[in-house]
Amino acid sequence: MSTGMTRRRVLRGMMGGAAVSVGLPLLDIFLNTNGNALAGGAPLPLCFTSWFTGLGYAPGYWEPKVVGAGYEFGPHLRSMAPLRDKVNVFSGMKAYLDAHFAGAHGSGPQCILQGGVADNALPSIDQIVADAIGSRTRFRSIEVSCDGDQDSLSRRSATAINPSEPSPVNLYSRIFGPDFKDPNAAEFTPDPNVMVRRSALSLVKDERDHLAKQLGASDTARLDEYFTSLRELEKRLELELQKPQPLAACKIPGKNEEATPGLVIDDAIVNHRLFADLIAHAMACGQTQVASVKFSNSLSNLRKPGSQQTFHMYTHEESIDPKAGYQVNVEWFSNQCTLALVDFARTLEKVKEGDGTLLDRSIVMYSTDGGYARTHSTDNIPMMTIGSASGRLKTGIHAQAVGDTAARVGLTVMQALGVPIGTWGTESNRTAKTFTEVMA
Repeated sequence: MSTGMTRRRVLRGMMGGAAVSVGLPLLDIFLNTNGNALAGGAPLPLCFTSWFTGLGYAPGYWEPKVVGAGYEFGPHLRSMAPLRDKVNVFSGMKAYLDAHFAGAHGSGPQCILQGGVADNALPSIDQIVADAIGSRTRFRSIEVSCDGDQDSLSRRSATAINPSEPSPVNLYSRIFGPDFKDPNAAEFTPDPNVMVRRSALSLVKDERDHLAKQLGASDTARLDEYFTSLRELEKRLELELQKPQPLAACKIPGKNEEATPGLVIDDAIVNHRLFADLIAHAMACGQTQVASVKFSNSLSNLRKPGSQQTFHMYTHEESIDPKAGYQVNVEWFSNQCTLALVDFARTLEKVKEGDGTLLDRSIVMYSTDGGYARTHSTDNIPMMTIGSASGRLKTGIHAQAVGDTAARVGLTVMQALGVPIGTWGTESNRTAKTFTEVMA
């Protein structure tokens, strides 16, 4: 018997006269009997995340020694080991600058994400993918920044930037708030701080209870698990709004300039975890299929608590440790970025959908700005993908293409996601070569 429900069903409530909506995950009732396609036979929608952080890794310490399957990560990528079977590593590629001015930290990302450098760069990969798969979702794409600014690697053109959302609380309001925001409308829009404290779940309780009566035992259990995780996310966001308790022994030192929110790496990690949960929710509930995450910008000014020395400063000023063979503090920052990437993938992996997970129908593409931050090199730029896009990519492979343009990875990813594109890039970065060894 038909329930009249589709995977686009949302639960709705009201707050101050404005709509609040909570999307539903892919329950068994929306899937076929095998749990690997929608009930009507259509494949599960694909998802894509462009995940960027600046300053990369030390050459010689991240590349696997084995090309092909069965590789082991280099020592600076060992934090990726739990995901190895889902990760493809790409090595040897570079950004061709042609006759253009070499931006110290900008040319690499332009080549990787926009297929060219300077004014010849194209729209970024996430926006090309969004044009292909994001037109039927509530949010064509979501862009976030974990280091406190609105800078973004997402581009509608060489010069048209999609600003990032630096506040997890504001992103929560966008996802759960009014379905559409008309900037010229006079109706009330909930304050994001108030929304977090009120809880979207409490505002849709009646619809939730009605829905639960129509579901089987497995879907009821999955929905309870989903709403529990969502409420935990709301509590964490609410905690971010609270003023810390006073500590008698805490004394304020001499006045310093106020730090930009997110530049202490611990803050960036907290923001990233909140963003990861929100993006996973939006993707799982069909509200977006495309996201762009900037953990830090190319000039990464992330720093340790209590220190004014930034990640970027260490790459140029720290000596190479004679015993380790690399810059020890730089490696520490790089590893924190790697752990954040793993955390993002694991967040998608925790969302169970039929016989698979949200990560299984996704591709997360890691990129950075150069091959060696110490010298501003754009050779041998580290690149990775995580996830198979529902089997469209083989995974667990190290692909090497020494001297080829880094745009090859982007072309491979776009084709795997169904973008009808045969060549991509400009000038020397233009390519028609995908990595056939990872294409299913």
